[in-house]
Amino acid sequence: MRAFLVALCVCGILLPLSFAAPASKLQIYFVDVEGGQATLVVSPSGQSVLIDTGWPGNEGRDADRILAAAHQAGLKQIDYVVITHYHRDHVGGVPQLVDGIKVGTFVDHGPNLEDSQVARADYAAYEKAIAGHPRVTVKPGWALPVKGIEVRVLAAAGEHITDPLPGAGEANSYCKGEPAPADDPTENARSVGVLITYGKFRFLDLGDLTKKKELELACPNNLLGTVDLFLVTHHGADLSNPKALVWALHPRVAVIDNGARKGASPAAWQIVHDSPGLEDVWQLHYAAESDRAHNVDPDHIANVKENCEGKDFKVTADADGSFTLVNARTGAEKTYAKK
Repeated sequence: MRAFLVALCVCGILLPLSFAAPASKLQIYFVDVEGGQATLVVSPSGQSVLIDTGWPGNEGRDADRILAAAHQAGLKQIDYVVITHYHRDHVGGVPQLVDGIKVGTFVDHGPNLEDSQVARADYAAYEKAIAGHPRVTVKPGWALPVKGIEVRVLAAAGEHITDPLPGAGEANSYCKGEPAPADDPTENARSVGVLITYGKFRFLDLGDLTKKKELELACPNNLLGTVDLFLVTHHGADLSNPKALVWALHPRVAVIDNGARKGASPAAWQIVHDSPGLEDVWQLHYAAESDRAHNVDPDHIANVKENCEGKDFKVTADADGSFTLVNARTGAEKTYAKK
């Protein structure tokens, strides 16, 4: 926490924060941006953190969906926008977002680190869009100063925490036999990953980290411990989600932010589905290019048709570790008791 606050002072960022009406629960909106990421977190204090902004174009579709979630949460400003990395499905919506709502501070891992024309172009568009906004480059171990919750940075720019989180650090038996992963030169491996904690409730989002970086957090010792809610890494792609990480996390509930034809690959889906202690998997889309055996039941899917309205999931969590997930498509909700 101190490191991040010092960085804010050095950069001259001492902005007043905008608060929504205080709530007694942590709120998390998994916004459907068609296979990208946009996860809106609203603390019980009313402060807000948006993780990624979806795609550009599409007549502002993704920004509009984010704004709808923000309005539902009673927000007039998004206090922090965390950009996990500079791929178009994560950073592309920034120009349209800043046209639609006031943003406090942008948070990222620093300059683009991928040697590709598309990543350079998307990073340039991001820098242009946020000109005049406060911006902070985070390091592993830092935390965002959000009242009432902890938003801890676990990975950024290819680096990661080296000391275990409180209660973690045990030897990970699932590492035995895990295939050696390949290096990944893309922005995926440079993703900002965060753990959000509210009392006993723990929510993990590792962006699009790929297997080698994920395993550095899990092997030979599990640096992260266990989590209640897991946003399946990289939209459920099999380039990510090694068993040694997913199974060590023992998530109670997993959400896959896949698109109709992106993510939720059968191999990764099966690893998540078989994770010890898992109670449920929820998907933002039916995975049309997979098979019925590797899709959850329709009542656990926010969007069952490819041409959809962009329905989302909303999670409300209590400090005792209990939480409720609501499927906006059906209106059905399921509560997971404290443990």
